[in-house]
Amino acid sequence: MLRARVLDEQPGRIPELHRRASDWYEDNGERSEAIDHALAAGDVARAADLVELAIPALRQGRQEATLRRWLEALPDELLHVRPVLSVGYVGALMTFGELEGVEARLRDAERLLATGTGDQTVSRTAAAEMVVVDEAEFRRLPSAIAVYRAGQARILDDVAGTMSHARRALDLVGEDDPSRRGAAAALLGLAYWTTGDLGAAHRWYADGMASLERAGYLSDVVGGAVTLADIRIAQGRLRQAMSTYERGLQRAEQATPVLRGAADMHVGLSDLFRERNDLEAAVQHLQRSRELGEHNGLPKNPYRWRVGMARVRQAGGDLGAAVDLLDEAERLYTGDFSPDARPVAALRARVWIAQGEWARALDWAHERGLSVDDELSYLREFEHITLARALLAQPTATRSTDAVTSFVQRLLRAADEGERTGTAIEVLVLQALAHQAHGDLPAALASLRRAVTLAEPEGYVRVFADEGPPLAPLLRALARKGTAPGYVRRLLAALQSTAGSPPVDQGVIEPLSERELEVLRLLGSDLDGPAIARELVVSLHTVRTHTNHIYAKLGVNSRRAAVRRAGELALLSRARGHRPGGAVLDDR
Repeated sequence: MLRARVLDEQPGRIPELHRRASDWYEDNGERSEAIDHALAAGDVARAADLVELAIPALRQGRQEATLRRWLEALPDELLHVRPVLSVGYVGALMTFGELEGVEARLRDAERLLATGTGDQTVSRTAAAEMVVVDEAEFRRLPSAIAVYRAGQARILDDVAGTMSHARRALDLVGEDDPSRRGAAAALLGLAYWTTGDLGAAHRWYADGMASLERAGYLSDVVGGAVTLADIRIAQGRLRQAMSTYERGLQRAEQATPVLRGAADMHVGLSDLFRERNDLEAAVQHLQRSRELGEHNGLPKNPYRWRVGMARVRQAGGDLGAAVDLLDEAERLYTGDFSPDARPVAALRARVWIAQGEWARALDWAHERGLSVDDELSYLREFEHITLARALLAQPTATRSTDAVTSFVQRLLRAADEGERTGTAIEVLVLQALAHQAHGDLPAALASLRRAVTLAEPEGYVRVFADEGPPLAPLLRALARKGTAPGYVRRLLAALQSTAGSPPVDQGVIEPLSERELEVLRLLGSDLDGPAIARELVVSLHTVRTHTNHIYAKLGVNSRRAAVRRAGELALLSRARGHRPGGAVLDDR
C-alpha cells in the first residue's frame, strides 16, 4: 500500500528511498539487501562496490548464482575496469561449467593488473580508469587467475595445462589464502586422476580439501568427498571409500541447515552397499537422498542418483528398468571438473550384454571407435573393459579367443601398473571367464584366485555375482581347493540369489554342526538372543559365536537371510526337537 502511494504521489523519490535503504542495510551488516536496493536505485557504481566486497563471503557460501545475478545486472563497461569483479564473474561462470566469456574476463583482469606493476605497455587511460575496492582481493588476483586458468584447462581436457597453471597458482598463493591453495591442489589432483595416477590424485585432492576446510569452505569439503571416494573405489579401497562418505555425511548433517552435498553422500553409500550385495540398504540410502531433495545435492546428484538406482535394479535382475534409468541419467548428465571415467553409455552397454544383446553392445563399441588394438588410456579404460565383456559374450564360434585374451591381459597389466585394484579385480574375473571359455581351467582358477584374494578384504560381492551362472563352476572349484572358503560361499550364495541363476550346489557348503542347527532353528522363531541362550542353557556369547559360524557357512550376513537360506537348502529338516510353543519339527 505504501509503495503504491509513493509511486502515485511522489514517484521521483523512489531512487532516493532505495539509496537510503541501501545505506541503512549496509550500516546494519545486511550487504545482500544493500546491493539489491542499490541496483533498484540505479546506482550501479555503489552496487559494484558492494558486490566486490561481498565476493569472498559469496564464494565461501557457494552463492555463485547470486553473484552472477548481481554481476549481470551491472553494465559490462563497468566490469571491464574492475579486475576483482571480472575475476569474480569468471568464478561464477566456471562453477556452472561455462567457458564462454571466461577468457575475455581473465584478459581484462590481467591487463588491469599490469597497471599495478608499472607495466609501460598499459595505457594511462586504463590505469586511470581501474577501480579497486577490496585491496586484499586485488593482491590475490594473480593466484586466482592461475587457478581459473587451471580450471579452464581441466574442462578442456588439457592435462598438461591444468598441471602447469595449478602449480603456478600454488607458487603464487599466500599463506593468508587457503581457499585458493585448496582449489589449486584439488585441480592438480583431478589432473592426476585423469592420467590414472590415483595415488597422486588422492594425495593432492585430499590436500586441497584440507586447505578448504581450514578456510571454512565446508560445503566444498562435503562435495569433495564424492571425488575422494570415487578415487578410493578405483583403487579398490571400498572400506576407505565408505569412511569418506560417512565423514562427509556427518559434516553435512551437523550443520544447520544441512549442507549441500548430504544427498550425494547417500548416493555414494548406496553404491557401496550394492557392491556388498546389501540391496535393501542400497535402496534405503537412495530413498534418503531423494527425501533430502535436490537442493541438498550437488549439480550432478540427479544424474548420479539414477545411475545408482539403475545399478541396484540391474543387481536385482530388473534389466529393463536399469536401461530406462540410465537413459534418464544420460539426459541429466552435467559435466564438472572430474573426469567422466564411467560414461553412462558404457554402463548401458553392459546392461545390454546382461540382456543377451551383445551385438547391440558391439555396435556401440564400433560407434565409439573402440578396438582390441587400441592404445590404452585411463579415461577409456571402463569403455575398453565393456568392449571386452561384449566380445566374451559372443558365441564361441564367432569369437577371436586369442585376440580377446590378449586384450584382457593388456587391460590387467595397465590396471596393475596404475595400482587400480578395483579395475584389476574386475578384469581378473573377466580373464578367468576367458580362460574358461578357452578350456584352460588351471589358468582360469589362477586368475579367479587372485581376484578373490584382492577382493575379500574389501567385501566385494557384485563384481562376481553380476557375472551370473558361468562363474559358479569356477567358484565351486576354488572352494574345493580351500581358497577363502567362507568368502567363496558368500559369493556363491549371491550368485544363487541373482535372478536367472541356478541354485548353488549345497555340497559346497560346509555342514552345520548339530548345535548350529539347533541355533538356526531358533533363529527362525520369535525369540531374541538372550531367550535363545536360555532355551539352549548356554551363554549369550556362545549363541553369538554359533550365529557367526552359521552366517559364514551359509554365506549370509543377517538372521533373516540365514533363515531364508536354510529354507532353500532344507537344512531345518535336519534339526531335531521342538519349536517354541510345542510344535514338533518334522524329522524327514
